[in-house]
Amino acid sequence: MAAKKVLIVYAHQSSGSFNAAAKDAAVEVLAAQDCTVEVSDLFGKCFFSAGEVKNADHFRYAEETKLAWEEGKLCADITEEQRKLTQADLVIFQFPMYWFTVPAIVKGWFDRVLTLGYAYTLEKRYSQGIFKDKKAMLSFTTGSPESMFSANGINGDMNVTLWPLQNGILHYCGFQVLAPQIFWAPSYVPSEARSTMLEGWCKRLQGLLTEKPLSFTPLDCFDGEGYQLKPEVHEKHASKEHGLTVGIHLGKALPPNSQMKAGV
Repeated sequence: MAAKKVLIVYAHQSSGSFNAAAKDAAVEVLAAQDCTVEVSDLFGKCFFSAGEVKNADHFRYAEETKLAWEEGKLCADITEEQRKLTQADLVIFQFPMYWFTVPAIVKGWFDRVLTLGYAYTLEKRYSQGIFKDKKAMLSFTTGSPESMFSANGINGDMNVTLWPLQNGILHYCGFQVLAPQIFWAPSYVPSEARSTMLEGWCKRLQGLLTEKPLSFTPLDCFDGEGYQLKPEVHEKHASKEHGLTVGIHLGKALPPNSQMKAGV
Protein backbone atom coordinates (compact mmCIF):
# COMPACT_ATOMS: atom_id res chain seq x y z
CA MET A 1 0.00 0.00 0.00
CA ALA A 2 1.39 3.40 -0.97
CA ALA A 3 2.09 5.86 1.82
CA LYS A 4 -0.91 8.01 2.60
CA LYS A 5 -1.38 11.46 4.08
CA VAL A 6 -3.75 11.81 7.03
CA LEU A 7 -5.16 14.95 8.60
CA ILE A 8 -6.57 14.75 12.13
CA VAL A 9 -8.79 17.69 13.04
CA TYR A 10 -8.68 17.55 16.83
CA ALA A 11 -10.88 19.44 19.26
CA HIS A 12 -10.43 19.05 23.00
CA GLN A 13 -9.16 21.44 25.62
CA SER A 14 -7.24 18.88 27.71
CA SER A 15 -4.13 16.91 26.78
CA GLY A 16 -5.14 14.41 29.48
CA SER A 17 -8.54 13.67 27.93
CA PHE A 18 -9.72 10.44 26.35
CA ASN A 19 -10.02 12.33 23.06
CA ALA A 20 -6.35 13.24 23.32
CA ALA A 21 -5.50 9.59 23.91
CA ALA A 22 -7.55 8.56 20.86
CA LYS A 23 -5.82 11.22 18.76
CA ASP A 24 -2.38 10.14 19.97
CA ALA A 25 -3.19 6.50 19.23
CA ALA A 26 -4.20 7.41 15.68
CA VAL A 27 -0.99 9.36 15.12
CA GLU A 28 1.13 6.51 16.44
CA VAL A 29 -0.57 3.65 14.60
CA LEU A 30 -0.91 5.47 11.28
CA ALA A 31 2.67 6.77 11.38
CA ALA A 32 3.81 3.18 11.95
CA GLN A 33 2.12 2.36 8.61
CA ASP A 34 4.31 4.99 6.91
CA CYS A 35 1.49 7.53 6.78
CA THR A 36 2.30 11.20 7.00
CA VAL A 37 0.06 12.50 9.79
CA GLU A 38 -0.73 16.16 10.45
CA VAL A 39 -2.83 17.33 13.40
CA SER A 40 -4.88 20.51 13.46
CA ASP A 41 -5.40 21.26 17.15
CA LEU A 42 -8.31 23.69 17.00
CA PHE A 43 -8.34 24.99 20.55
CA GLY A 44 -6.22 28.09 20.83
CA LYS A 45 -6.74 28.88 17.16
CA CYS A 46 -9.25 31.26 15.68
CA PHE A 47 -10.22 31.11 12.03
CA PHE A 48 -11.34 34.22 10.23
CA SER A 49 -12.19 34.98 6.63
CA ALA A 50 -10.71 37.74 4.51
CA GLY A 51 -10.78 41.24 5.92
CA GLU A 52 -12.01 42.93 2.75
CA VAL A 53 -15.72 42.49 2.03
CA LYS A 54 -16.96 43.04 -1.52
CA ASN A 55 -20.57 43.76 -0.63
CA ALA A 56 -20.94 45.04 2.91
CA ASP A 57 -24.54 46.12 2.34
CA HIS A 58 -25.64 42.60 1.46
CA PHE A 59 -23.09 40.30 3.06
CA ARG A 60 -23.32 36.71 1.83
CA TYR A 61 -20.82 34.47 3.57
CA ALA A 62 -20.46 31.73 0.95
CA GLU A 63 -20.03 34.16 -1.94
CA GLU A 64 -17.60 36.40 -0.03
CA THR A 65 -15.40 33.48 0.97
CA LYS A 66 -15.50 32.13 -2.60
CA LEU A 67 -14.24 35.48 -3.91
CA ALA A 68 -11.59 35.62 -1.19
CA TRP A 69 -10.48 32.07 -2.05
CA GLU A 70 -10.32 32.85 -5.79
CA GLU A 71 -8.32 36.02 -5.14
CA GLY A 72 -5.99 34.39 -2.62
CA LYS A 73 -7.21 36.65 0.18
CA LEU A 74 -8.38 34.12 2.76
CA CYS A 75 -6.52 34.53 6.02
CA ALA A 76 -3.43 32.43 6.63
CA ASP A 77 -5.12 30.11 9.14
CA ILE A 78 -7.75 29.07 6.60
CA THR A 79 -5.36 28.64 3.69
CA GLU A 80 -3.12 26.49 5.90
CA GLU A 81 -6.07 24.22 6.76
CA GLN A 82 -7.02 24.04 3.10
CA ARG A 83 -3.45 23.08 2.24
CA LYS A 84 -3.57 20.22 4.74
CA LEU A 85 -6.97 19.13 3.47
CA THR A 86 -5.93 19.27 -0.18
CA GLN A 87 -2.97 17.01 0.51
CA ALA A 88 -4.82 14.55 2.75
CA ASP A 89 -6.08 11.16 1.61
CA LEU A 90 -7.95 10.66 4.88
CA VAL A 91 -9.37 13.15 7.38
CA ILE A 92 -10.26 12.11 10.93
CA PHE A 93 -12.34 14.45 13.07
CA GLN A 94 -11.63 13.70 16.74
CA PHE A 95 -13.93 15.40 19.24
CA PRO A 96 -16.33 15.03 22.15
CA MET A 97 -19.97 15.12 21.07
CA TYR A 98 -21.61 18.27 22.43
CA TRP A 99 -25.37 18.72 22.26
CA PHE A 100 -25.78 15.89 19.72
CA THR A 101 -23.25 17.40 17.31
CA VAL A 102 -19.69 18.64 17.00
CA PRO A 103 -18.25 21.32 19.33
CA ALA A 104 -18.70 24.86 18.06
CA ILE A 105 -15.01 25.12 17.18
CA VAL A 106 -15.32 22.13 14.82
CA LYS A 107 -18.43 23.63 13.25
CA GLY A 108 -16.37 26.79 12.79
CA TRP A 109 -13.73 24.74 10.97
CA PHE A 110 -16.41 23.38 8.63
CA ASP A 111 -17.86 26.85 8.03
CA ARG A 112 -14.54 28.57 7.40
CA VAL A 113 -12.42 25.92 5.71
CA LEU A 114 -14.99 24.25 3.44
CA THR A 115 -15.53 27.37 1.36
CA LEU A 116 -17.65 27.60 -1.77
CA GLY A 117 -15.51 26.91 -4.83
CA TYR A 118 -12.80 25.15 -2.87
CA ALA A 119 -14.84 22.40 -1.19
CA TYR A 120 -18.05 22.35 -3.21
CA THR A 121 -19.97 23.93 -6.06
CA LEU A 122 -23.55 23.48 -7.23
CA GLU A 123 -22.22 21.15 -9.92
CA LYS A 124 -19.74 19.26 -7.74
CA ARG A 125 -21.30 17.85 -4.58
CA TYR A 126 -22.44 14.60 -3.02
CA SER A 127 -21.24 11.55 -5.00
CA GLN A 128 -19.73 13.88 -7.64
CA GLY A 129 -18.15 16.17 -5.07
CA ILE A 130 -14.73 17.77 -5.16
CA PHE A 131 -13.34 15.44 -2.47
CA LYS A 132 -14.70 12.19 -3.91
CA ASP A 133 -11.20 10.68 -3.94
CA LYS A 134 -10.67 11.39 -0.24
CA LYS A 135 -11.95 9.57 2.83
CA ALA A 136 -13.22 11.15 6.03
CA MET A 137 -14.61 9.92 9.32
CA LEU A 138 -15.89 11.04 12.70
CA SER A 139 -14.23 9.71 15.84
CA PHE A 140 -15.86 10.95 19.02
CA THR A 141 -16.80 10.39 22.63
CA THR A 142 -20.32 10.57 24.02
CA GLY A 143 -21.60 11.53 27.43
CA SER A 144 -24.31 8.85 27.38
CA PRO A 145 -24.13 5.07 27.02
CA GLU A 146 -24.97 3.37 23.74
CA SER A 147 -28.37 2.22 24.98
CA MET A 148 -29.54 5.84 25.27
CA PHE A 149 -28.71 6.42 21.59
CA SER A 150 -30.77 3.49 20.34
CA ALA A 151 -34.03 3.52 18.39
CA ASN A 152 -35.83 3.01 21.71
CA GLY A 153 -33.52 5.18 23.81
CA ILE A 154 -34.30 8.62 25.16
CA ASN A 155 -31.59 10.28 23.04
CA GLY A 156 -32.91 8.68 19.86
CA ASP A 157 -31.22 6.68 17.12
CA MET A 158 -27.55 7.62 16.68
CA ASN A 159 -27.97 6.99 12.96
CA VAL A 160 -30.38 9.92 12.83
CA THR A 161 -28.03 12.10 14.88
CA LEU A 162 -25.16 11.42 12.49
CA TRP A 163 -27.05 12.02 9.25
CA PRO A 164 -26.61 15.84 9.12
CA LEU A 165 -22.88 15.55 9.84
CA GLN A 166 -22.01 12.62 7.62
CA ASN A 167 -24.37 13.32 4.74
CA GLY A 168 -24.89 17.07 5.02
CA ILE A 169 -21.22 18.01 5.46
CA LEU A 170 -18.81 15.20 4.62
CA HIS A 171 -20.68 13.42 1.83
CA TYR A 172 -21.95 16.79 0.53
CA CYS A 173 -18.33 17.71 -0.21
CA GLY A 174 -17.82 14.35 -1.90
CA PHE A 175 -15.90 12.54 0.83
CA GLN A 176 -16.12 8.77 1.01
CA VAL A 177 -17.37 8.56 4.61
CA LEU A 178 -15.99 5.77 6.75
CA ALA A 179 -18.08 4.36 9.59
CA PRO A 180 -17.71 6.48 12.73
CA GLN A 181 -15.58 5.45 15.67
CA ILE A 182 -17.79 5.98 18.69
CA PHE A 183 -16.43 5.80 22.23
CA TRP A 184 -19.52 5.39 24.37
CA ALA A 185 -19.42 7.39 27.62
CA PRO A 186 -15.74 6.81 28.50
CA SER A 187 -16.07 9.12 31.52
CA TYR A 188 -18.51 6.69 33.15
CA VAL A 189 -16.71 3.40 32.69
CA PRO A 190 -13.73 1.85 34.59
CA SER A 191 -10.19 2.54 33.36
CA GLU A 192 -9.96 -1.03 32.10
CA ALA A 193 -12.94 -0.41 29.83
CA ARG A 194 -11.32 2.76 28.49
CA SER A 195 -8.16 0.81 27.76
CA THR A 196 -10.23 -1.75 25.88
CA MET A 197 -11.83 1.05 23.83
CA LEU A 198 -8.41 2.36 22.83
CA GLU A 199 -7.18 -1.13 21.99
CA GLY A 200 -10.16 -1.59 19.71
CA TRP A 201 -9.42 1.74 18.02
CA CYS A 202 -5.78 0.81 17.50
CA LYS A 203 -6.82 -2.49 15.96
CA ARG A 204 -9.23 -0.74 13.61
CA LEU A 205 -6.57 1.79 12.63
CA GLN A 206 -4.43 -1.03 11.29
CA GLY A 207 -6.86 -1.54 8.40
CA LEU A 208 -8.59 1.83 8.34
CA LEU A 209 -7.19 2.96 5.00
CA THR A 210 -8.68 -0.03 3.20
CA GLU A 211 -12.15 0.08 4.77
CA LYS A 212 -15.20 0.42 2.56
CA PRO A 213 -17.20 3.62 3.07
CA LEU A 214 -20.81 4.04 4.13
CA SER A 215 -23.47 3.92 1.43
CA PHE A 216 -25.26 7.04 0.20
CA THR A 217 -27.69 7.45 -2.67
CA PRO A 218 -25.73 8.60 -5.75
CA LEU A 219 -26.45 12.00 -7.24
CA ASP A 220 -27.51 10.47 -10.55
CA CYS A 221 -30.51 8.86 -8.81
CA PHE A 222 -32.06 12.35 -8.62
CA ASP A 223 -33.40 14.55 -11.38
CA GLY A 224 -31.54 17.70 -12.34
CA GLU A 225 -34.26 20.21 -11.52
CA GLY A 226 -35.81 19.77 -8.10
CA TYR A 227 -33.32 17.05 -7.17
CA GLN A 228 -36.14 14.63 -6.51
CA LEU A 229 -35.61 10.88 -6.60
CA LYS A 230 -36.15 9.67 -10.15
CA PRO A 231 -39.41 7.73 -10.63
CA GLU A 232 -37.60 4.58 -11.76
CA VAL A 233 -35.45 4.58 -8.61
CA HIS A 234 -38.47 5.17 -6.41
CA GLU A 235 -40.32 2.35 -8.15
CA LYS A 236 -37.37 -0.01 -7.76
CA HIS A 237 -37.46 0.42 -3.98
CA ALA A 238 -41.25 0.56 -3.61
CA SER A 239 -41.54 -3.02 -2.41
CA LYS A 240 -38.58 -2.94 -0.05
CA GLU A 241 -39.00 -2.88 3.71
CA HIS A 242 -36.62 -0.01 4.40
CA GLY A 243 -35.97 3.36 2.83
CA LEU A 244 -32.78 4.13 0.96
CA THR A 245 -31.10 6.08 3.74
CA VAL A 246 -31.87 7.82 7.02
CA GLY A 247 -32.79 11.00 5.17
CA ILE A 248 -34.21 9.57 1.95
CA HIS A 249 -36.45 7.06 3.69
CA LEU A 250 -39.45 7.15 1.30
CA GLY A 251 -41.77 7.10 4.30
CA LYS A 252 -40.53 3.64 5.22
CA ALA A 253 -38.67 2.26 8.22
CA LEU A 254 -35.12 3.61 8.42
CA PRO A 255 -32.40 1.24 7.24
CA PRO A 256 -30.75 -0.04 10.45
CA ASN A 257 -27.24 1.21 11.20
CA SER A 258 -26.76 2.74 7.75
CA GLN A 259 -24.82 5.63 9.29
CA MET A 260 -22.75 3.43 11.58
CA LYS A 261 -21.71 0.42 9.52
CA ALA A 262 -20.55 0.00 5.93
CA GLY A 263 -22.45 -2.28 3.60
CA VAL A 264 -25.92 -1.95 5.16
